Amino acid sequence: MSLALLWLFISLCFSSCVHSLANFSYGCLDTFLEDFAFRALVRHRPQTGALYQASLPANLSGMEVSIVRIRSRTLWKKGANFSSFSIPARTLPLPHVRRLAIVYENLGNWSSQYYRVSGYSLVASVVGFMVFDASNPRAKSLRSISLDTMGKPILIHFPNLQYPDGMNSAAARCAAFSSNGTVQFRDKMLPNECYSSDQGHFSVVVGMKRKQRPWYPWVIGVVLGFGALVLTGYFGLVFIRLLKTKRIQAMERQADEGVIFDSRWVGSSKMPSAAVTRTQPVLENADFP
Repeated sequence: MSLALLWLFISLCFSSCVHSLANFSYGCLDTFLEDFAFRALVRHRPQTGALYQASLPANLSGMEVSIVRIRSRTLWKKGANFSSFSIPARTLPLPHVRRLAIVYENLGNWSSQYYRVSGYSLVASVVGFMVFDASNPRAKSLRSISLDTMGKPILIHFPNLQYPDGMNSAAARCAAFSSNGTVQFRDKMLPNECYSSDQGHFSVVVGMKRKQRPWYPWVIGVVLGFGALVLTGYFGLVFIRLLKTKRIQAMERQADEGVIFDSRWVGSSKMPSAAVTRTQPVLENADFP
């Protein structure tokens, strides 16, 4: 009965997440899925070391959530091989607890909605696991704990990788999603396996191909730009010559409108001749004969 009251209290606390299912963040989604996982323990008489599948709402069809309770000494001796994860032997919970509960998630076709990596495409479902203290069934809140694997890796299996056309496993990388939204990439050691040192969410990604832009728009743009530059230069020269011509014509017009000279024929040439002498010559020496 104490377990039932505990999970009822948790459900009420996170009811806001349930009512806004379409706008989940992955942190709120984890909380929501953990709630359904622990409900699976309430419906059964949980046995240590048994994996129980959680029943999810119909609008989350495609996701899979399961939970297992194990003793810390069993984790130390044998490890935990459930779902897509293989936790090695000689692993300790931090802080130390007598029993722990591991919640496994497989987001299936919902993976790309909650986990996106810029420039990369998911080729596998996002899977994850979280570890909680299960020593006290009467606890009023879930306490998350971590794992110390003594330097040994946690193996993550991805059986159904779907690579885009023209790509193979060599181009794929392991992606680890942290709770703060950052992504860490690691190279895959085996075609369908990744490694981790702690709990979290994981997937396999490949770089997205950049679409090659056609070259001919650039060539057309360069040609049009060069043509426009040539035309601009040509019309500029024509305009400058036109201005010079108009200035010369104006100067000639002013010259024609000045003093008018008579013209006389000298031999076979017609020469201008002044009608009168404007300034009379004055001799410097009047006594000069």
